[in-house]
Amino acid sequence: MGALTPLVVLLPLLGAAAALTQARHPRIQMLIAVGVLSTVLVLGIALLVAVDANGATAVELGGWDAPFGIVLVVDRLAALLLVVSAAVLLAVLVFSVGQGLADGDRETPVSIYYPTYLILAAGVFNAFVAGDLFNLYVSFEILLVASFVLITVGGTELRIRAGTVYIVVSVVSSVIFLAAIGLIYGATGTVNIAQLSVRLSELPPDIQLILHVMLLVAFGIKAAVFPLSFWLPDSYPTAPAPVTAVFAGLLTKVGVYAIMRTEMIIFPGGALNTVILIVAALTMIVGILGAVAQSDIKRLLSFTLVSHIGYMLFGIGIGTAAGLSAATYYIVHHITVQTTLFLATGLVERHGGTTGINRLGGMLKSSPMIAVLFFIPMLSLGGIPPFSGFLGKLALFEAGAQDGSVLSWILIGSGALVSLLTLYALARAWSMTFWRHADEVASYENPLPAHSPMGVATDVSTVRSTPRIMVSATAAMVAVSVALTLFAAPLFDLSSRAGDNITGPGYYITTVFPGALK
Repeated sequence: MGALTPLVVLLPLLGAAAALTQARHPRIQMLIAVGVLSTVLVLGIALLVAVDANGATAVELGGWDAPFGIVLVVDRLAALLLVVSAAVLLAVLVFSVGQGLADGDRETPVSIYYPTYLILAAGVFNAFVAGDLFNLYVSFEILLVASFVLITVGGTELRIRAGTVYIVVSVVSSVIFLAAIGLIYGATGTVNIAQLSVRLSELPPDIQLILHVMLLVAFGIKAAVFPLSFWLPDSYPTAPAPVTAVFAGLLTKVGVYAIMRTEMIIFPGGALNTVILIVAALTMIVGILGAVAQSDIKRLLSFTLVSHIGYMLFGIGIGTAAGLSAATYYIVHHITVQTTLFLATGLVERHGGTTGINRLGGMLKSSPMIAVLFFIPMLSLGGIPPFSGFLGKLALFEAGAQDGSVLSWILIGSGALVSLLTLYALARAWSMTFWRHADEVASYENPLPAHSPMGVATDVSTVRSTPRIMVSATAAMVAVSVALTLFAAPLFDLSSRAGDNITGPGYYITTVFPGALK
């Protein structure tokens, strides 16, 4: 079964090449992209079942034994994230297909969109299975190139400006990461993650601290943790709806995944756990305060995205099996729910012509389906029982209580407060967008027509039809988010087993090196 691992990266790359040869046939490109991601989803499920039953697997490429060659490693954590990311990428792709059929090439020029989207998928998948730091760096560079193309697709001035900010920040992160790799290789003679867990511990503590901090800063920028998250709220909302959804759902989680691997395998022992917990609290609080102040749904969701990265850091900073298990579940929850909310916001924008809260109203009457599709993930992200957001936060709070430190209790209090503020910010946006009558929409600096033919306060010049395929893709993601609640018990069991595996480096080391390390 381990032989299937390279296919999760190879298939999207081959699919991108095939799609490029069909630039004049968008339907063929679409079929290629859907087929590739569907196949990867099936492969991911097969790998998850296999590693859960038989243990983690490592594949050495090119006939080169570790640590000299490229090693791909799939354990329960990597396999679970492969499945979730493949499902999200497929759902968002279907959403974008509907948008493309309705709008043509205005928002997503398909000649470059589908190949670039598949390259982005290859970067995400490769990051989850990379067994060495340089291969992980290559994954980040793949994501960087593909992300810049997707975030600037359409070529508007606003998107180019946002893309420029994104590329500059990402290049800074890449330079720090590459410098860290060079220093680590110079100090240890290897970049293999399993081998580094042994060799780095032999270095002087001050050298370890410098290398540790460099990796955390590089990955912290990718994950958008405070104070390295300043770029995200201005970059993500400018992209087309499907691009924003996949960025929000997946790209920051790649950074969180890298932090998790760093803390549990490369630098085990929790030397910086206190710092991570402090950063987690600040990320939660600063992010949600930004969200509460927003009057645009996309920007509001971008700030909540930053805020909820803090919950994942909370679990990582605790460093126990319970904390890591809760963080794993919360990552799965957040990928699903945050993506769903951005897709629902895309539907709001199409139906209402804007995502400005002050310019919307009456959509519950004109589009009750969109109201429901936004309402359900809103409750989940806000932590309302019995949804997955409540279950994930409860598990994190229990892990923090078991830890018993003062800082953990502070994080529990901060997490509860942030959850309430998240619900407040989202409920306010939902109420003003859907519940409020169109006649109640006040005039602002740039007033819009009080009514549209659909009975919603909006800019009628930007209203577009909402294809059923877009609604269906969003509904499918809502169903997945509900499934996280209905099947929470087996998913928590799987997350617990994944957390047990990554609590220390031993399991990872024996997977890559069945014999003793030299």
